[in-house]
Amino acid sequence: MSPTPAASSPGADRDAACDTNRDVDAVGGPGSPTPTGAPTGNGPAVNPDTGITPAGQPLTHLGGSAEYIGHLEDGAGRTDGAGHDGGGGAAAGGHALRRRALDHEEYHALVQDRMRDLDALEAAGGTRLAPGAGLVVALDVDGTILDMDGRVSERVMASIARLRAHEVPVVISTGRGIAAAMPVVRHLGLSSGWMVCANGALTLRLDPDAPGGYEVVDSRTFDPRTAIETLHAAVPDGIIAVEDPGVGFKVSRLFPDGELIEDQQVVTMAELVSQPVTRVVLRAPGMSVERFSEIVADCGLHSVEYAIGWTAWLDVAPEGVTKASALEALAARLGADSAHTLAVGDGSNDVEMIEWAGAGVVMGSAPQWVRDRGDILTEPVWRDGCAAVLDALIERVRHP
Repeated sequence: MSPTPAASSPGADRDAACDTNRDVDAVGGPGSPTPTGAPTGNGPAVNPDTGITPAGQPLTHLGGSAEYIGHLEDGAGRTDGAGHDGGGGAAAGGHALRRRALDHEEYHALVQDRMRDLDALEAAGGTRLAPGAGLVVALDVDGTILDMDGRVSERVMASIARLRAHEVPVVISTGRGIAAAMPVVRHLGLSSGWMVCANGALTLRLDPDAPGGYEVVDSRTFDPRTAIETLHAAVPDGIIAVEDPGVGFKVSRLFPDGELIEDQQVVTMAELVSQPVTRVVLRAPGMSVERFSEIVADCGLHSVEYAIGWTAWLDVAPEGVTKASALEALAARLGADSAHTLAVGDGSNDVEMIEWAGAGVVMGSAPQWVRDRGDILTEPVWRDGCAAVLDALIERVRHP
């Protein structure tokens, strides 16, 4: 899913509230200029159980998922629109959003379904995917293995560990920057191996003896000047940011509270365009994603890759750089190829990866146009859809 934004629920109401509370506007926009200064953070709280900061664009299908809605017979408790328990009670017989994990029998049936999907893909001419056959597994983070509270289920943890026991390279492939992604791999126990960050602009070799636990083996950058000037002209009061790998973001003004995991340093427009970067972000609080998408489409961005998230959030990457391009280079390094890769994701920034892989798996929370690009559709993150696919791969060792 799309990267470093961190928000618990979608909607213009929250964005409008953020706009109302703003003290300053974007560089070049109306209002007093934003002071520059040392890095600061206003992101969401770290999950104390995992050490991971929740992130990712909101799962907009959450409230409409039948399996996520529980009937409150006694009226106890209530939830807000994001599916989090709230206070104050609810009317008897009311409905509330609940994450209901599958029981053992339901999960076993789901794994069997994914095994049939893999068999069908192979029967249609695909490469047989199973541990021990040059397999590579690429996993998105937010909305795929990590839920909206920054948790990884026991089933996901166990399935990844089982793949690793079979010496299968499990590559975390995320839109998160390094600082936001490293707590995820640490929680998963992936102290060695590989990770793709910043939607493919950065490839890391995980090494417990290296500073910070990683070494950047590939970094793709571009001159951000044209993109920033084009976007600033199209959305004058938007927030513009450039990534500073391993540190955070340099921003034209602070993002609304809770939206960006990494530290932010407010800088001038001149500094934003002063050197090559791995990523440019444009955020337009208060603007609908439909209007935002129209403006981006009409503004004339050229020679870059870009992806629009669930909200008015735009990621701009170097031309030709996607999760798929990074995985293509990494697979070659590992002596593998796309045909022997299984990739799982749920967002617009996962589409190239899903289409590139021999088996592209889409999470059930993904929008329909993303679902249409995959080979296999699995259940959402709160029903362990990713874990079921990974366990189906492992079962193919037992049932060749």
